[in-house]
Amino acid sequence: MVLPFVSALALALPVYAGKLAIVIDDFGYRPHTENQVLAMPSAISVAVLPNAPHAHEMATKAHNSGHEVLIHLPMAPLSKQPLEKDTLRPEMNSDEIERIIREAYAKVPYAVGLNNHMGSAMTSSLFGMQKVMQSLSRYNLYFLDSMTIGNSQAMRAAQGTGVKVIKRKVFLDDTQNEADIRVQFNRAVQVARRSGSAIAIGHPHPSTVRVLQQMLPTLPADITLVPASSLLNEPQVDTSRPVQLATSGYCAWHKTT
Repeated sequence: MVLPFVSALALALPVYAGKLAIVIDDFGYRPHTENQVLAMPSAISVAVLPNAPHAHEMATKAHNSGHEVLIHLPMAPLSKQPLEKDTLRPEMNSDEIERIIREAYAKVPYAVGLNNHMGSAMTSSLFGMQKVMQSLSRYNLYFLDSMTIGNSQAMRAAQGTGVKVIKRKVFLDDTQNEADIRVQFNRAVQVARRSGSAIAIGHPHPSTVRVLQQMLPTLPADITLVPASSLLNEPQVDTSRPVQLATSGYCAWHKTT
């Protein structure tokens, strides 16, 4: 007599729960829209630019609101453009990289991880990323690879350091058009459902905030919103190619920043 009830209960439950992590980058410049992000579910993680004028304030607010905090550290892109202060570059020595990460860690309280702001040149350098991983290991920080280039060497560089690496799967707001952001949000849900987990990265643009406010309450029942660190033990695929290609300027990924 119990079996039909159990079968019915099993059918009523989601067959497989995909995990979706959403990380909002570029915190520290727009307190008004950033506070709107902090009013969203606490499973949303935020990445704070260490030299932003409101970095300490917004990192503290995020932590006090239950959100996971990351350092959003500028790294050198392949494109030629002015670099922000303390942008990590492949040719920097270990001491300089250590100084920048140490100061960023002090400016962004409660950080448990770090991800790259731009960084296609830096993350495609195995030698450069090995120095980054050695420094991150001292602060017990994980690395979220924003995957601004397909040939990132982050996973390879982390080998033997104890630093865990996770990878972005979807950019929510390459454009600030709300319809496009909805498409990307739904894509993130589909990836999480198909692969078991997905990380989506967005920014505190008003359009992104509006889309998240509209779509998070209707997240499908088989998708669970989680902090980025909840995916540290999920399988990650290393898609990097041999190092000689990484240092030649070759890039197969469209978003080289």
